[in-house]
Parts: sequence; C-alpha cells; structure tokens
Amino acid sequence: MKRIHTILILLAAIAFSNCSTTSESDNKQMGLEALQSPAGENASLPYLVTGEDGKLYFSWVEKKDSGWVELKYSILEGDSWTDPELIAKGNDWFVNWADYPMIAVDKDGNMIAHYLAKSSAGTYSYDVNVVYKPQGEVWSNPVIPHKDGTPTEHGFVTMLPQNDGTFRLAWLDGRNTGGGEHGSEGGHGSGGAMTIRTAVLDMNGELSEEAELDDRVCDCCQTGGIMTANGAMIAYRDRSEEEIRDISFVKFTNSKWSDPQTINDDNWNIPGCPVNGPRMTSLGNIVATAWFTAAEGQAKVKIAFSNSESFGESIIVDETSPLGRVDVILLDEQTAIVSWLDNEGTPAIKYRTIKSDGTMTEPVIVSETSESRGSGFPQMTILDGRVFFAWTSYQEGKESEVLMSGLPL
Repeated sequence: MKRIHTILILLAAIAFSNCSTTSESDNKQMGLEALQSPAGENASLPYLVTGEDGKLYFSWVEKKDSGWVELKYSILEGDSWTDPELIAKGNDWFVNWADYPMIAVDKDGNMIAHYLAKSSAGTYSYDVNVVYKPQGEVWSNPVIPHKDGTPTEHGFVTMLPQNDGTFRLAWLDGRNTGGGEHGSEGGHGSGGAMTIRTAVLDMNGELSEEAELDDRVCDCCQTGGIMTANGAMIAYRDRSEEEIRDISFVKFTNSKWSDPQTINDDNWNIPGCPVNGPRMTSLGNIVATAWFTAAEGQAKVKIAFSNSESFGESIIVDETSPLGRVDVILLDEQTAIVSWLDNEGTPAIKYRTIKSDGTMTEPVIVSETSESRGSGFPQMTILDGRVFFAWTSYQEGKESEVLMSGLPL
C-alpha cells in the first residue's frame, strides 16, 4: 500500500475534564464534529496560527511528482476554509519533519511565510527563504535573511509581527559550523557552534537590525518567541561547553538585546541535539514557556510563567512517558494549556490546563498518533474561545484529509 501523509486537525473545547480514549463515541461526548479539509493529497507539516488580524490561518505542504513541493494556506471563515492559495513551490526544498514552514500575519493583514531551500549538495546545507505578501497584493520573490552565503544549515525560524509593517525574524544559523553534514557529536559540520541570529523584514523586502543573539546554541531544536508590550522575546535551547542543553531566552528592550538567561536550570547533559524546542505565548506582559527535558534520564514536560522580566519556578506538566513536541497557549493571565506527544501505552497527543500556582486538570487525549518522525510536531492555537489542534498522521491506503471538530470554551 502507498503510505500517504494525512493532516488531522481537531478543534476542541477545553474543560476541566478527563478523557482517556479517542473513540467516536467519546469524541461525540466531547462535542467533536468533523469539518471538511482544505488540504490536498500527500499533505504534511501543518501549521496553525491566529493572526494579529483576528483570523485563523492554516498552512501545509503537499509533495508532488518529480520532487516538487508546494506550500499552501487557507483561512477559516465561519465553519469552513477558504480555497487553498499557493504561497510558493520548488523542487530544491529541504523538507524536514521538525523544521517546518510557517506563516505570520499582522493586524493589517500583511503576511510572511518561510521555507527551506538547498544551497549546495550537502545534506544539511540550506537557506531560509522568506516570502511576503502586503495586504491585498501577491506573494513576493524569496528573501534570504542571512547574508553569510555559507553552504551550511539555516532554519528553525520564528516570525513575529511587529504591527508596524515589519516582522521580527529569528533563526538558527550554521555559518560557523563549517559544512553541510552532521558532526560526530550531534553537531553540524566540523567547525564551530550553531548560533541564533535575528533581523527585521519589511513589506519592501528590506532587512534591518541584523544581530547575533547567542554564539553557541543547540543545533536543531525549534526556536520560539513572542511580542510582549515591552518588545520581542526569543526562546531557544542553549548549549554550554559542558553540553548542558537547557532553555534560554533573550529579550529586546530599550533598543538592545539582553544577554541570554536560562529559564530553568534543568541541567540536561546530552551530547546531541534532542530536536525538541521550546514554545512561548503571551497575553500583554504575561509570558508562558513550555519545553521538554530529560535531565538525569527522566523525561518531563515543563512550563514556567513570567511577567516578561523574569520567570518563576518551573511546573512539571507531565513526567509519565512524554516525548515532548510541546505547544502552549494562554487562556488568561494565570491559565495556560500545554499539549505534548505522550508515549505511555499507545502514542497519543495530550493536553492539560495548568494555572500559574501549579494546579492543573487531568490530561486529555486529543488523538492517538505515532511516535515516529513522520507524525511531526502537533500544533495548537486559540481563536474566539475555541482551541485548535493540528498534526500529521499516516494512514495506509487512504487519501489525505483534514478533520476538524470542537466546542467553544
């Protein structure tokens, strides 16, 4: 049988309840009703985002014949999606289960999106390509935000609308690593360390405020970030000389970047990249960051809350058998929802509600899934009191589809 990527989306109401299965009857009891999908065949790598314009955007990639890949998006209008629109396509893309394309939208409807394109024959030699679409216009030609020109790895992008016609970008930048192949200890190439860098892109394709944020970071974990009322904050997995790989953050205040600060001293010593980055969300100046760690051999999902100045003590979200791949949203200034991939028994996507004082609900299973790389990183966002989940699934002998269901909170 031909293996086909399937994207599944669930729109779920979050309540202080416990669900231990994902049967059809359980879904009906939870108010989960399927809606038509906009995605075509061989679709994967879903991404959900609530734009600053108050609309829900969904992007995905579709693999075509002869190595061609198309990046598309759709907007939720009522209970249905708009006709898919092509963002970009190519046959030289680096399509990776963990380093997926994203889109971002500001309050005026200006949009940007990114994908990865090969820069040489090296396996891990590729560039970030960013395209932009001013409100009411067409998608631009790609802009490469890094100007080093080295055939090395560039990816794991964060894109933040600044609501002034510009977008803040942050990405992992391998210009110092020396090559497009993996090193023997989880690095990329045989040179120096991976870095994280930033720049600002406007709707004319012009770049500014280019800067290095940290000169030694983990090689292939996702970055995260938010815009607080005080400015941008970027989270990432750091990497010490002793191979401690905990979550750090930097923030942009008073026209300059802070020094890196560790959110929590997990002291996870690991000689290779765990491919498990942090996720960050905010309401005003309240920030919540969720992440995965396996310090001292104990897998855990954690969360920490902040007033955008410093983070409080971390809270353990789950320590049964999590695989990480987390996401997080805030319901209010004291309450977050964290989702993660769990491997207790049958692999499943779970979520639970956590308050900043540490109280939390029982975990709820969104859906059974696979622990394989092909299942990707589940996505989550919130719009108008409804919480959306998205993930990639494999189904034998079936066409691709996107399923949606849910209730308001």
